[in-house]
Amino acid sequence: MGDWSDSEKSAAAKPSQKQQTNNDDDWGDSEKNTGFESKNDDFSSSSNSYSNDNNRRGGRGGSRGRGRGRGRGGFDNNDNRQNGEYKPRNNNNNEEGSEYRSRRRDNNEEGDDSRAKRRENNNEEGGEEKKREIYIPIENDESDLYDATVSAGINFDKLGKVDVKVSGEGEFTPITSFEESGLRDYLLQNVKKSGYSKPTPIQKYAIPIIMEKRDLMGCAQTGSGKTAAFLLPILHNIMQENRNLTPGKPQCLIVAPTRELVIQIYDEARKFSIGSWVKVCLAYGGAASNHQSNKIGSGCHLLVATPGRLMDFVNKGIISFDDLKFLVLDEADRMLDMGFRDSIEKICAHETITKEGLTTLMFSATFPEEIQRLAGAYLRDYIFLTVGIIGGACPDVEQEFFEVTKFKKRERLREILNQYVNNSDEDRILVFVETKRTADYLASLLTDTQISTTSIHGDRTQSERETALREFRKGERKVLIATAVAARGLDIRGVTHVINYDLPKDIEEYVHRIGRTGRVGNRGKATSFFDPENDGAISASLVTILKQADQPIPAFFTDSGVDVGPADDFGASDIRRSVPVQSAQTQQTDEDW
Repeated sequence: MGDWSDSEKSAAAKPSQKQQTNNDDDWGDSEKNTGFESKNDDFSSSSNSYSNDNNRRGGRGGSRGRGRGRGRGGFDNNDNRQNGEYKPRNNNNNEEGSEYRSRRRDNNEEGDDSRAKRRENNNEEGGEEKKREIYIPIENDESDLYDATVSAGINFDKLGKVDVKVSGEGEFTPITSFEESGLRDYLLQNVKKSGYSKPTPIQKYAIPIIMEKRDLMGCAQTGSGKTAAFLLPILHNIMQENRNLTPGKPQCLIVAPTRELVIQIYDEARKFSIGSWVKVCLAYGGAASNHQSNKIGSGCHLLVATPGRLMDFVNKGIISFDDLKFLVLDEADRMLDMGFRDSIEKICAHETITKEGLTTLMFSATFPEEIQRLAGAYLRDYIFLTVGIIGGACPDVEQEFFEVTKFKKRERLREILNQYVNNSDEDRILVFVETKRTADYLASLLTDTQISTTSIHGDRTQSERETALREFRKGERKVLIATAVAARGLDIRGVTHVINYDLPKDIEEYVHRIGRTGRVGNRGKATSFFDPENDGAISASLVTILKQADQPIPAFFTDSGVDVGPADDFGASDIRRSVPVQSAQTQQTDEDW
C-alpha cells in the first residue's frame, strides 16, 4: 500500500521505445511553454524536489522514499529502480517557512514567439543542462482510428433540442442527414465506418456553410462534433478541386493550441480520408522536426499544426501559403489570446497568403465579445453560428462539489477512485490538477495503492506524453492525472468521470475540463474539490453554470452568500448588430432524430 502522508514522491516513465537525447533545441525558435507561476502545490511538509531530467529516472534514491528514487512518468517500480543512474534531488524546495521554486502552469503549449532566452538558458532547474530527445512518433493503425473517439450515447437524440442561431448575409438550409450533404462517396463511407448515423446540430448547419466556402465563426458546447463539422466539407472541397501535391504548400491549414489536440485532429482527418488520394500531415513541437519537414516537403494537402512549430517551418521556408484555400483556428478563443496572437497575426499577414479565395473558419465552445472583435479582423463577411448554451456545461454531465481543504484532497481522491476501480474495469477517470509537480506526485502515490495511473503535462517528453495518452485511451491505465494541456478538445472513449482535484482560476477552463466526459450524448460525471481559501473567486461563476445546467447548487455556495450577478453569455450573441439573424429557433425532436 502507498504512503499517503506528507512525504513527496515523483513518478517515472517507462518508455515505449528506445529514445535518443540531444542537447540541441529541436523545437524551433517559435516554441515555448508559458503560463503563470504558482506556489500552491499540495504537498504539506515535503522537503525534497524532483528533477525532470530524463536521465534521472530510477536508481536507489539518496533522498526520501526509502530507495525508490523516481522521476516523472509511468510507474513500474522495478523498471524504475533499474533505469539509469540516480542523481540526488534538489533540496531547495521546502514548502514550510522558505521560498520554493515556482512552476509554470502549462496552459500554453506553444506560447508566443520569443524563444531566444530558452535557447540560451537550456538548463533544468538546479543548473544542469536539459536533455532533449529525438522522437519520431508512432502513428495509429488505420483500423484503430475508428475505435479511438467517442460514439453516440444514450442521450444523443436530446442534442436536437437546442437553440440554434445563425447570423450573417445569405441563407443556408441545414442538412438532416449526411447523405443529403453532397459529400463525396469516400467521405460518406468513412463517416459510416466511424459510427456516425446522424449529424449533430453544429454539423447540420456548419457543413452546408463551409461547402459554400463562407467564412464562419462556429460556437457550440464541448463534445458536440465540431471537428467533423469542419473536416468533412474541407476534405470534400480538396477532393473536388485538386489532387496535385506541391512541396510545402498545403491547401488547408488547421491550427490548434496543444500537441495532443493537433494529433487528435490529424487522426480524425486521416480517418475520414482513408481510401482517397488526400495526404494529411502534422507539425508540432517535441517530435523530430526533420521527420515532419520531410513529410511536408514531399507534398501535403491538409496540415494540422501548433503555432510554434508552424512558424518555425514558415521562417525556415519549409512551409508557404501560396496554395492555401482553408484556414481553421480550432479552440479559437484560446488561439486569439495573448499567448498565440502574434503567431496568428504573422500567419494571416504572411506575404505568401492570398486573401482572395481563402476561407477562414474559427471554432470554439466560447466566443467572448473581445475575442469576436479580434476574430473579426481575420474574417470576411462571415457567418456567426451558435448551438446550445454557449459557455455552459453539457447537461449530460452530472456536476458535484465537495468542500475540501488543501490537505484533505488526497484522501478524498483515493476514496472516490477506489469506488470506481473496484466496481468497473471499463471506466476511465481524468483528474485535473494545477501544477506539473502535483500531477507526478499523485500518479506515483496512486500507483503505490494499486490504482493504475499515469500523468501528462508540459515537462514530460513528447514520447512520454503520447505514451501516457495512448495507454489511457486503451485502458491500460485507468487514471490520467493532467494539467491544462488535456483540458481542451481531447475526445477519449470511456472517460466517465472527470475530477477537478484543483479547480481552475477561470470558468471557461472549468467548462472545457468537464467537457472531456458526457460527449455526444453519453452521460458523464464531474466531481470538483472546492477549497474555500483558494477557490472563492470562481464560486459565483460556478453557481451560474450549475443554474444553466439545471443542477443542484451546493449549500456551502449559498451559505457563503455568493452573489451570482448577471449571467455571462460567453459570446452567445453576434457583436455585429446590423447583420440579419437568419435563424433563431429551437430544434425539436423529429423523425430525423
